[in-house]
Amino acid sequence: MNSRLTSPRALAIALASAGVIGAVGAGAYTSARAVGAPTTNAVATAPAAMVTLPDFSTITSRDGPAVVNISVTGTMKASDDEAAAEIQGVDPDDPMFQFFRRFQGQMNPRGQQQQREVPVRAQGSGFIVDPSGIIITNAHVVKDAKEVTVKLTDRREYRAKVLGADAKTDIAVLKIDAKNLPVLALGNTKDLKVGEWVLAIGSPFGFENTVTAGVVSAKGRSLPDDSYVPFIQTDVAVNPGNSGGPLLNTRGEVVGINSQIYSRSGGYQGVSFAIPIDVAIQVKDQIVATGKAQHARLGIAVQEVNQAFADSFKLDKPEGALVSNIEKGGPGDKAGLKAGDVIRKVDGQPIVSSGDLPAVIGQQAPGKKVKLEVWRQGERQELQAKLGDASDKPAKVAKADADVGQGKLGLALRPLQPQEKREASVDNGLLIEDAAGPSAQAGVQAGDVLLAINGTPAQSVEQVREVVAKASNKSVALLIQRGEDKIFVPVRIG
Repeated sequence: MNSRLTSPRALAIALASAGVIGAVGAGAYTSARAVGAPTTNAVATAPAAMVTLPDFSTITSRDGPAVVNISVTGTMKASDDEAAAEIQGVDPDDPMFQFFRRFQGQMNPRGQQQQREVPVRAQGSGFIVDPSGIIITNAHVVKDAKEVTVKLTDRREYRAKVLGADAKTDIAVLKIDAKNLPVLALGNTKDLKVGEWVLAIGSPFGFENTVTAGVVSAKGRSLPDDSYVPFIQTDVAVNPGNSGGPLLNTRGEVVGINSQIYSRSGGYQGVSFAIPIDVAIQVKDQIVATGKAQHARLGIAVQEVNQAFADSFKLDKPEGALVSNIEKGGPGDKAGLKAGDVIRKVDGQPIVSSGDLPAVIGQQAPGKKVKLEVWRQGERQELQAKLGDASDKPAKVAKADADVGQGKLGLALRPLQPQEKREASVDNGLLIEDAAGPSAQAGVQAGDVLLAINGTPAQSVEQVREVVAKASNKSVALLIQRGEDKIFVPVRIG
């Protein structure tokens, strides 16, 4: 396999959702919104064991009636150019796009772009969890909807009310006026195993009650969309229209809600993601009770711990969430967290990657007290934090994807002047006048402020030299401030 094509830098992430909105008259299908049986080898001395595959037909006939098709109509704001092209179904690269653009210019001679409402339609899937008409789907399927129609497998149609939608988990709850409806049994994501058979039922491209099958590829996946969801990854074919539909195990229990795909083309390419049913039910119960979902926050920014950081902070392995910035007066600040801490556990639950932390914290209730196990200056410490409300100010995850090089540190430093400290809102730090060698390769730039090195505040040039000289593993972690952003940057010096 060509490694260049699969690298994070070369591979475009399109989180394709099944309720992708397309303009009226744009075509027969909605467009994507971009995000085998095991074999046994016969042995001469023993007969091959017989392999029994799950009977998907039984699950489909029994549980299919509880899966619904969802159609949404609404409007979106578009400029004159976009509106002209969208209404006529013209691609911006099509020569006819320029015709509509000139036509709009004649209608609007001053050439001022105006925003107007353009009618749109979307399609998705959902499933019934209560015989009184409670339906779960994706929040993006019903986003900005003015009218939602639910169609059952027996061709009955109902106007649905959106009880609530939670963008952080991409869960929405609908209600239709019906009784004695078929429902799906709910499973437990914790019991789901990687390699286990699963199947999806939904309406890809509007083809209702389509069944596709595959296996669980991984669990606990974190995606770069600032969500609170530890996704289930599968190789089940999921396409536009599948979003909001159930992911079922071989017992016919819902273990997830199909939500996104990883694609370079906008269509299915072998990697699909589902929201764990445990997360979905927790959100559903809140929405049914109060009309909204609440999430907790720590008020910190974190980033991934790679091998270079693990070497710098003397960790046994590259795991945890590295704290790069702390909101003053926030829950993390009050708990005593510091930039450079590595959060390893929350209430005993391991934090392997930085994306695990928002998922674990976000599913807690605001006001709850949690125990944090952190790694600070080569030692394990325990802190207690009282979580805040994510609706006040959502936490961010800083993304560090810097390359590292070899050689000396390559920084030209000088102390900050009092006025520069006030402008940067820092008490200590060194101004980076020039960056070369491994620091420049790692992404450090002239004008950045060096706040700390290996967790030690940068107070003087001599101090930085001493820390670099003592770096036995030839790797250091620089805490850099650029504008209002702070982030750790790993630099190889050996």
